[in-house]
Amino acid sequence: MNSLSLPRVAAALLLLSVRAVFSLDARANERPNILIILADDLGQGDLSVNNPDSKIPTPHLDRLASEGINFHDAHSPSGVCTPTRYGLLTGRYAWRTSLKRGVLNGASPPLIERDRLTLPGMLRSTGYETAAIGKWHLGHEWALRDASGEVAPENIDWEAPALYSALDAGFSYHFGLAKPAWAFMENGRVLVEPTEAFDLSHIPSAIIGGNNDTGFRQPGFEFEDMIPAWVEKTQAFIERSAESDTPFFVYFAPICPHRPINPNAEFYGKSECGVFGDFVVELDDAVGRLLATLESTGQAEDTLVIFSADNGAEVNAYSHIETFGHWSSNGRRGVKRDLYEGGHRVPFIARWPGRIPAGANSDEIICLTDIFATVAAITGYPIPEDAGEDSYNILPALEARALAVPIREATVHHSARGNFAIRQGDWVYIDHENGADNREPRHVLDALGVVADSETAELYNLARDPNQTENQIGQYPEKAAALKAILDRYKREPSSLPR
Repeated sequence: MNSLSLPRVAAALLLLSVRAVFSLDARANERPNILIILADDLGQGDLSVNNPDSKIPTPHLDRLASEGINFHDAHSPSGVCTPTRYGLLTGRYAWRTSLKRGVLNGASPPLIERDRLTLPGMLRSTGYETAAIGKWHLGHEWALRDASGEVAPENIDWEAPALYSALDAGFSYHFGLAKPAWAFMENGRVLVEPTEAFDLSHIPSAIIGGNNDTGFRQPGFEFEDMIPAWVEKTQAFIERSAESDTPFFVYFAPICPHRPINPNAEFYGKSECGVFGDFVVELDDAVGRLLATLESTGQAEDTLVIFSADNGAEVNAYSHIETFGHWSSNGRRGVKRDLYEGGHRVPFIARWPGRIPAGANSDEIICLTDIFATVAAITGYPIPEDAGEDSYNILPALEARALAVPIREATVHHSARGNFAIRQGDWVYIDHENGADNREPRHVLDALGVVADSETAELYNLARDPNQTENQIGQYPEKAAALKAILDRYKREPSSLPR
């Protein structure tokens, strides 16, 4: 059980032991292959290994958990996509940037600063080949046809290479989408110009999503093409690496089960949770295919595999409770965008044969920003002061070591509307009158037994009230004040790490 508080002095000593000193470990300076798989809008309870009542079979992810460690208290740094991806690749909370709420749109400029140290940049400097395959959603910069500055498909010079893409964030290879259009791009260049206008507004929003129903696409592009294409590109990258002594880092980011919910026909009916569940089955199949490629190329034993998600399930997960008896958040309150647990408590499974014990489980509180410092510890990379500002080395937890104190002093949660919460031990303080950015259906509130209140902030003890049903701020005002003080300090200072 995590302690309820952690003095800064103790936290600083712990940070030295797990972030800096570990780089002197005799086993440090290793160069394992690294495969990070980041699902999109996937609840912790969508995996059958996490949820005995899940209506979705996930045999490949279940197997991955049986061969590694499964974290039950892992969190995305935000309840939405772009900030989480920024945090994972930089080790820094995205609310420290210009993005104070929401996500980038297809025409947004890059969020990752050109001079910022990134996870792929770190690894590339130590001799890794680095690949980003799948969804990017961190902004592009394009050459335009005129001086109006309008970033629209009709005004982009698609024959020119992108002025900023994933290649400018430290990746040596990139295959993804040329936003703001639906077209594949590879290494900064669009493969086929998106000249075809389309209108799918007749498809229900719960399936297509409000941002995907109109626009431009390359001729012949179908949503169903994305997952197979990205899997094949990832397999090819892994296979090429097997022919050299150069280690690889792959950031594989499939756009599922995010809307548009579009599983390929072979996955229809493979779950008991409708088309959403079938799409999760396709995600699980993609994971299985990548694991099989690691095995067939002889690289499985030398590869650290991490699977997680950018945030909790979309609001359509609420309808799945009534229709299918499937609860994506595993019975916890909240969905994507929210500060409640269902918005940011995500699946997190890691496998590294010989280093991570098989079949391990952990209740350590971790955040996706922590991958940055953890990889630095593994490879012996010294993190400069102006990088990884919110990243803790969780390698001791990955290896299932016994820990005397929690690794993280505290963890900040951030909602789509820009509201904040902070977690320390069993306690979570929500610095707003309501942790829901979405409207919470009455049947969900009734099922959980949520007690209404009129307080201006919220406080919950997750050990006693895991579903966040009764606000405790009136009973424990001193605890709320202490947590708010830590949150305010983190917001005021450039880093949440004890210095």
